[in-house]
Amino acid sequence: MWSIVVPVYNEQDSLRELAERIATVADEYDSSCEVILIDDGSTDESWQVIQALTESEATTAAAEAKHRHIRGIRLRRNFGKAAALDAGFRAAQGDVVITMDADLQDDPREIPNLLNKLDEGFDVISGWKQKRHDPWHKVLPSRCFNRLISWLTGVQLHDHNCGLKAYRREVLEEIHLYGEMHRFVPVLAAARGFRVSEIVIQHQPRKHGISKYGVERFVKGFLDLMTVYFLTGYGNRPQHLLGSVGLLSLLCGGGGLLILSVLWVVSRLSTDLTDIHLHSRAVFYFCILALLFGGQLISMGFLAELFTAYQRPERQPYSIAQDTDRITKARTSSIGQPGTSDISSGDISAGETTAGRQEPTA
Repeated sequence: MWSIVVPVYNEQDSLRELAERIATVADEYDSSCEVILIDDGSTDESWQVIQALTESEATTAAAEAKHRHIRGIRLRRNFGKAAALDAGFRAAQGDVVITMDADLQDDPREIPNLLNKLDEGFDVISGWKQKRHDPWHKVLPSRCFNRLISWLTGVQLHDHNCGLKAYRREVLEEIHLYGEMHRFVPVLAAARGFRVSEIVIQHQPRKHGISKYGVERFVKGFLDLMTVYFLTGYGNRPQHLLGSVGLLSLLCGGGGLLILSVLWVVSRLSTDLTDIHLHSRAVFYFCILALLFGGQLISMGFLAELFTAYQRPERQPYSIAQDTDRITKARTSSIGQPGTSDISSGDISAGETTAGRQEPTA
C-alpha cells in the first residue's frame, strides 16, 4: 500500500478534483492506497470539503473494494508546510509515501512513474518541473536557489522544492521536519546514506486560487540552507567547523600583529624609516578583533562539542541498511512452520535492526 500526503491551505476549489484524479490513478494502478489531507489552518471551506470527501469515500463500495481510504487531519492553526507534512508522515501507513501539493499543479498521473523509479533501488524520488507554468520572477530565483543547494550539499537535483516526491517509509522514520525543512528532505536523506534520484514530471498551470509563497520564502530558504549545511556536515562534530574558522581567524590576527611588531621594531632601529605608531593604524585593531573572534569561535566549538556529547538524542548519527542477525533469526523462526516461506535478504527493508521496525503512530 502507498500513502499520499497532501498539505492543504485554502484550496477548497481544487480538493474535489484532486481526489477524483487520485482515485482514477489508483484504479488504473490497481493498488490499495490512502490519501491523507492535512488542513494547515485554512480560513476558507477547505476543512468542510475534506470532511465531505472522507464521508463520501467511506460510503462508496468501489473505494472499499479497491482499499482506498481518505483521511482528514486538521491542525489548530497554520503551522507551515513542514509541520503539515510531518503530521501526515506520522499518520501514513503505507510502505511508500508520496507527497504532492493540493493546487492541482502536481499531476497524480506521475505517481506510477515515481513508483517505477523507486523500484530501481532508490529511496527518495523527487519530481523535476522541467517546464514550469509559473511567472519568471518565481522561476528564475528558484533555479538559482536549486543550483546553490546542489552545489553546497552535493545532492544533484534540479528542483529541490518540488512538492511531488516519493519516499520509502524508512526514510521518513529517520528524518525530523521542523521550521521549513520540507524542501530539504532529499538532502537530509542523502546525508544519512539513502539513495536519491529524480524524474521529469509535467507541471500543470494553477486553476484556482493564488500562490501562498512570496519573496520572503527565498530569504527563509537561504537561512534554512545554512542550517541544513551545518547539520548534515557538522551536526555531530561542530568543533570542526567553528574551530577551523576560529583557527583561521587566530592565524590571520596573530600573523598581522607579528608583522606589525616587526615593522615597529625595524622603524625604531633604522634612521631612514619613519616611526610606525601602531595605535594610529586601523589594521592593528582589526588584528586584535581577529584574535578575539577566533578565540570566541574555538570556545563556542568546545561548548557545542560538550552539548553534543552529553545531550545526544536517541536518534543515532548513522543509518543501518541491513542486519544479518535479523535475517538469521527470521529464517530460524520460519523453519518448521507450515505455510511460511524462507526469508531472503531482500525482504529486510533499509533501516531495520534486530529490534525490528516500529510502526508509525497515527
